Amino acid sequence: MEAVNRKLIRPSLNEIKESIAPPRRTQGPGPLQKKPIPPDQTNAENFYYVKQMQAKTPMVFVLRDGETLHGVIEWYDKCCLKVNRTEGPNLLLYKPAIKYMYKEG
Repeated sequence: MEAVNRKLIRPSLNEIKESIAPPRRTQGPGPLQKKPIPPDQTNAENFYYVKQMQAKTPMVFVLRDGETLHGVIEWYDKCCLKVNRTEGPNLLLYKPAIKYMYKEG
């Protein structure tokens, strides 16, 4: 058999580093690589309201002036909640007037 001259092909260390993580550009022309900006809305608030509305969960609303209201969220929009109450008339609460709310019980 004839001896075949085989050359070992091996990538350089720099090629491996470049393929694993592209280099960060901190200076020079072109835009800098930054983390993506988080979304303005996560829709967590909407998800919470829908969940409480569907379950008709009794809620306690504490207003900024210290008043406490009890009721069930019937619907909501960008700036207010409609609360159905058993002890009194139904109310339209403006979100800025609510200090915090929690599930009754």
